[in-house]
Amino acid sequence: MLKVIVVDDEPLARKGMMVRLAEFAELEVIAQCSNGQQAIEQISQLKPDLVFLDVEMPGMDGFSVLKQLQAQQISLPYVIFVTAYDHYAYSAFEVNALDYVLKPVEPERLKQAVKKVLRVYQAQDTQRHKGQLAEVVAKLTGDDAGDILQRLDNAEPVVSDRYPDAISIKDSGEITRVPVAAIEWVDAAGDYMCIHTRDGQTHILRRTMKELEQELDPKFFVRVHRSAIVNVHTIAKLQMLANGEHQLMLTNGQAVKVSRSYKDRVKQVFNQ
Repeated sequence: MLKVIVVDDEPLARKGMMVRLAEFAELEVIAQCSNGQQAIEQISQLKPDLVFLDVEMPGMDGFSVLKQLQAQQISLPYVIFVTAYDHYAYSAFEVNALDYVLKPVEPERLKQAVKKVLRVYQAQDTQRHKGQLAEVVAKLTGDDAGDILQRLDNAEPVVSDRYPDAISIKDSGEITRVPVAAIEWVDAAGDYMCIHTRDGQTHILRRTMKELEQELDPKFFVRVHRSAIVNVHTIAKLQMLANGEHQLMLTNGQAVKVSRSYKDRVKQVFNQ
């Protein structure tokens, strides 16, 4: 019997997965996790054979969980990725033993994925396990599968440091993918981030400014205030105000205050 951990930030999604997994006599769910940090702790302590891992979670997504497990030299379990939006990658996973299921999870599709993992587990083929994990991660990240396999063999991080091309925002049961290149600036509103894009839309994201800043490439985004981040390509000019404070004028006409503690960072943009 395989020991299983279910990782998903949505309670209803976890409950639904638990109901479906109860139909498999070969599986025993030993823990549920609502975020990436919990997942790392439970995987480290309980050493499951299989993890159903949500790709998109606030703060630490599924890729970051894998990266942290590798960094801490924790033995990797078998992984079935779960996501609500990557429909374009669906067919690419049909031939892999480690698999990918789309939300809402269909019973027959889940059955196929579990059967694949059971075959791999029964084969006890470590190298095959590494190869299949490399193929899955390559499909999801765009990295070369051979490079990923080499990292696994060398006990290096399986997911390379890279910045996402899009930010996924959950709202009222929907997930919107906002291309990072379309983001003009971001400001904080209480516990939420307001992401302003080129098309004039504002997307609301429940995440801290620090967490979001870590997901944005510093070559293209600069923190200008404790509550604001700006795309450097949207900066038109830096102004000094009569009171001695500074503000940025963006190409769309938006004024963004620059705090004293971030002023030197902003000036570096103009020196590049």
